[in-house]
Amino acid sequence: MELKEIIKEYKNRYHMNNKELAEQFGVSHNTVCRWLRGEIKSLQDDTAQRMSSIMGFDVQSFLQGTVVDLKKPVLGMVKAGYEMFLDQDYLGEEIVSSEEYKSGDFFLKVKGDSMKDSGIIEGSLVYVKATNVVRNGDIAVVCVDDEVTIKFYEKRKDEIALIPSNSSYETKVFSPKEASKHNIKIIGKVLFCKTMFWWIIKRNCL
Repeated sequence: MELKEIIKEYKNRYHMNNKELAEQFGVSHNTVCRWLRGEIKSLQDDTAQRMSSIMGFDVQSFLQGTVVDLKKPVLGMVKAGYEMFLDQDYLGEEIVSSEEYKSGDFFLKVKGDSMKDSGIIEGSLVYVKATNVVRNGDIAVVCVDDEVTIKFYEKRKDEIALIPSNSSYETKVFSPKEASKHNIKIIGKVLFCKTMFWWIIKRNCL
C-alpha cells in the first residue's frame, strides 16, 4: 500500500480535512496535500514514528512491504451496568487483523455481568466501531448521564430501550423527554468480544 492510500483511508475513516491531518501529524498543510497527490512516497523517521503511534501500526514497515502487526488501543473500563463512568485511560493495545483494523476503532474493557448471556463477561474486551448510529438489536456503547453502559439497543416508536442479556437486570426505557434529560448518546457499536476462552480457542487453532 502506498503512502497516499494510507493517508486517504485514515482521512476518510475519521472524516478529517487536510488541515486537521496536518495538525495531528505535525506537518504542513502542503505536505498533506502532496501525500494525497502521491508526490511524496516516503516519510522522515520522526513523522513516521508519530504517525505510527497515532494509527496503531508501524507505518514505515508497512510502506516497505514488511508484514507488521496492526493494533488498536484498549481504553478504560466499561461497566456493563450503570454505576461506573468510562475512564478513557490508555491501557495498551490489541493486535487485530487487517479486516478488523478497517472495521473498528478501539477496544473497551468490561466490568460487570449485565451482558454475560451474550458472552460479554467481566474482564473481556469489546471491539467498538465509533458511531452514533446503530440498528435495533445491535449491542451499543451508550452514555447515560455521563455514565457508560453496554446494552442491546432498541428504538420503540419514540422511546429508546437499553436491554441487558442478563435477566437479573432490568431493561431501561426512555421517552424523548427522558432521553434528553439524561443526555443519552450512542458512542459506538460493539463488533465482537474477546474473552480468555476466545484466546484459548484461537491458540489451539494455530
